[in-house]
Amino acid sequence: MTPPNRIARRALLALPAALAPLAARAQAMDPQRAAAFIQSTGEELVAVLNSSAPLAERRDQVAAILRRAVDIEGTGRFILGRWWRVATPAEQQEYLRLFEESLIRNLASRFGEFQGVRFSLGRSQARTEEDVLVTTLVERPNTAPLVLDWRVAEVNGQPRIVDLVAEGSSLRLTQRSEYSSVIQRNGNQVSALLAAMRAQNERLR
Repeated sequence: MTPPNRIARRALLALPAALAPLAARAQAMDPQRAAAFIQSTGEELVAVLNSSAPLAERRDQVAAILRRAVDIEGTGRFILGRWWRVATPAEQQEYLRLFEESLIRNLASRFGEFQGVRFSLGRSQARTEEDVLVTTLVERPNTAPLVLDWRVAEVNGQPRIVDLVAEGSSLRLTQRSEYSSVIQRNGNQVSALLAAMRAQNERLR
């Protein structure tokens, strides 16, 4: 007969495994919630992009929307990949700052291209247990419609954009490859990437 203390020990060891599916379900992204999030975020961005407000004001508004909507730290760390562990704490901090700035300035530099933009929601489907892909159709005057898929996940209990798929290509995977190439071409130095990012952001100003 198994001693009671051994039974109790087995029960405690089995508890994490029993609770794991519940935790996964608690963190799962609901497709309807993801779609509503992209709908509201998209409407905010479109309103700013179509606004006639001064450039600096629109850039500040876009920056505020992106900081709320995008998992900037998580996405930035994913893009840096294995080089995140190579970077010093100071380099990590500067990288995240430059990464956020590049997101904002890249979009701001193309404001003129998005005048008159409209978007509509397509289907939303669970990509994994943790994230959902929300399809949108983006239309601009005198330009062919563009299909954009927004990958949305739960981050600290809130829906956040973690990737953008344009015409089948993941932007964060493309950026990850480009960043890694810059580092490898420069003696595996993360500082080389930071210098390149600073120069790009300066040009976008």
